[in-house]
Amino acid sequence: MAATISTASVSRPLMLIALLGGATLAASLGLWAYYGTAVFFEMVRTGFQACF
Repeated sequence: MAATISTASVSRPLMLIALLGGATLAASLGLWAYYGTAVFFEMVRTGFQACF
């Protein structure tokens, strides 16, 4: 009986989604640390309003 090696890996789309989510979280935390909470939330609110 031959031994099989499992090569189960994370799919490429799932890896890209995780990478983008991590980058977004890191950018958010970086902006929050740099600008402070009040300015950070104002920037997020203004950007959100600009989209709609």
